[in-house]
Amino acid sequence: MKGLNMRSKLLMLTALLSLGAFSGNVLAGGTHAGGHDDGDNAIGVPGIAAKVTRTIAVNMTDDMRFTPGRITVSRGETIRFRVTNSGKLKHEFVLGTKKELEEHYKAMLKFPAMEHEEENMVTLAPAKAGEIIWQFTRSGKVDFACLQPGHYDEGMKGQVVVSDKKKQNRK
Repeated sequence: MKGLNMRSKLLMLTALLSLGAFSGNVLAGGTHAGGHDDGDNAIGVPGIAAKVTRTIAVNMTDDMRFTPGRITVSRGETIRFRVTNSGKLKHEFVLGTKKELEEHYKAMLKFPAMEHEEENMVTLAPAKAGEIIWQFTRSGKVDFACLQPGHYDEGMKGQVVVSDKKKQNRK
């Protein structure tokens, strides 16, 4: 913090402490997505590359949309999400519950310069690509969104439907 004035140092310390408090709530159980009751996270767990069952390409655009916006997987599948930012703005792909994504988004609105990296997310500069490997351990719905300020409000969100059936019509 060398070279910062006292007000800047105080603002940075407040931001870091707030982020720490936020992280403690969101990271309960050691994962970004929050608490769980039996060792499996409500949205799944980070996957192992050797166990990937398929790769799904996801594109992010400045129209504040994901393509595809709805993805179907089977419970137990390990998916490699190959995410591309084809826009001119920074975007991110974050897996979570709707509640967790909304809480995280509120923190991003307060601290728009916040940089963070978790196993359930990838943040990409324009024209860049990245990936997430994720295993879906429970059936149900897992949300995903871009939590960059303004993007979530503009509708940059989607959903993974996790089915108990092995072979689904998949996108």
